[in-house]
Amino acid sequence: MSAAACIFGCAGTTLSLEERAFFKAVRPWGFILFKRNVETPQQVKALVEALRETVDRPDAPVLIDQEGGRVQRLKPPHWQSYPTGRAYAALAANDPLTGRAIARLGARLIAEDLRRLGITVDCAPVLDVPVPGADAIIGDRAYGESVSSIASLGRAFAEGLIAGGVLPVIKHIPGHGRATADSHLALPVVEESLTALEVDFAPFRSLSDMPMAMTAHVVYSAIDPKRPATTSRAAIDFIRDNLGFDGLIMSDDLSMKALKGDFKSRARRSLKAGCDVVLHCNGDMAEMQAAAEGTHALKGHAKRRAEAALARLPRTPEPFDEAEARARFALAFPDLNS
Repeated sequence: MSAAACIFGCAGTTLSLEERAFFKAVRPWGFILFKRNVETPQQVKALVEALRETVDRPDAPVLIDQEGGRVQRLKPPHWQSYPTGRAYAALAANDPLTGRAIARLGARLIAEDLRRLGITVDCAPVLDVPVPGADAIIGDRAYGESVSSIASLGRAFAEGLIAGGVLPVIKHIPGHGRATADSHLALPVVEESLTALEVDFAPFRSLSDMPMAMTAHVVYSAIDPKRPATTSRAAIDFIRDNLGFDGLIMSDDLSMKALKGDFKSRARRSLKAGCDVVLHCNGDMAEMQAAAEGTHALKGHAKRRAEAALARLPRTPEPFDEAEARARFALAFPDLNS
């Protein structure tokens, strides 16, 4: 039986009987964890194993947002803090080679944290290019303010994750940095021309070889004046054809307020537009049940992309001396975990 073209969250630190039955019946392609699902390393590892057991797939991807800074689901005291994207950019401004090396090292350390728990996908790096006057939802999550800084440090971060046995998800394609609203709360509309938007698109084009990407719930009027990228066939075709991205495309969270309509229609519209899988994060059972009604089995090109993404995981992580690596990282950011 094929996996369904969806990724779901769960409500707490353990699975309820209802969740187990639902996941067993629906067979989502993957799962995502949030702060509400995290207490201790032992508990998270057990939860990850329980999630995979429900779909009887040891390789079912389990995702988390572990960017560093304000978007970090695993936190002290059990896990160390990691810096914002802007902090890596500050290092790179003084010494580009060192900045890139430290960004890769930070991601390699995050991958080590995640791999120990069985988590195989990190929803990072953020490749959005912030502009003056934009909403602060991106802000210091960005790896600087220039295309060159964001593309260079974003690639270093992505490569560090892969080296450690964790898949990156580039986000929010084709670019959220210009949006003047937070798509968690409202639907942003970007009215600049395609020529002006080349700045936004450039980092995604530079990292078009990455295995997975997450859409932006943003309307780009020059591409589709009515629909956000997540539910726009024109926008998804643009991502494929113009940005050259042939990896797996997942929607951003269906429960964000940028999207309208019931959850069945949100899922259906996203998949019809060309997303390979849909993402629903908050663990609300009624919403997940409705979203599942709008999904279908992973098949065709979407299935090929999903299989290709998982094939990017190395059989054995790149060897490194973890104690030495953490000491070197601490020297770069001495105040981070003090």
